[in-house]
Amino acid sequence: MINVAVIDYGMGNLHSVVKSIEAVNDGRASIVLTSDPEAVLKADKVVFPGQGAMPDCMRELSEHGLAEAVIEATRNKPFFGICVGAQLLFDRSEEGDTPGLGLFAGVVRRFADGMSDAHGRLKVPHMGWNRVFQTRPHPLFAGIADGERFYFVHSYHFEPRDASLTLAESEYPERFSCIVGRDNIFATQFHTEKSHAAGLQMMKNFLAWDGTVQP
Repeated sequence: MINVAVIDYGMGNLHSVVKSIEAVNDGRASIVLTSDPEAVLKADKVVFPGQGAMPDCMRELSEHGLAEAVIEATRNKPFFGICVGAQLLFDRSEEGDTPGLGLFAGVVRRFADGMSDAHGRLKVPHMGWNRVFQTRPHPLFAGIADGERFYFVHSYHFEPRDASLTLAESEYPERFSCIVGRDNIFATQFHTEKSHAAGLQMMKNFLAWDGTVQP
């Protein structure tokens, strides 16, 4: 049986994330919500949620002693970041000029005020269902149509320095990176746990994933 650790640092839709994983668990995984760095290090797979302001998330992560455990987990096991959990992987966020974990080169930027599309002015934060366009193949896209809709709630989005990190994009109104990944790391700006069937399929794929990406 594989052990899946969902990191609890007090910031995220944690119980909904756990329930979404349990909903697609076929009995092969033991799922634990934990704030213990040792449990994270011992897990076979790691899910890293996040919700709220990035400065608060980074502070709580450090105060729980989990920053180093997260960095170590990204080195050697299948790792899934969600929303601010994905943003924290980058060098820095414009939100409070907050340093991130520095695992991915790039900046987390705020959507500009005054954006508009053919339907009128766009609000910040961006909230609702948006299409996700796959830019590179990945095992976690199995059974998910290109252009499928996922649920977003965010004012900031990541801007990778290396374009090859982007696995999928969405639009608001311009294209922006909404899934990033490299090797054993996969991270989404949207909330899989709020994305109904498509989100469940993505998490089911994660439970089956061995952390490799075939060329």
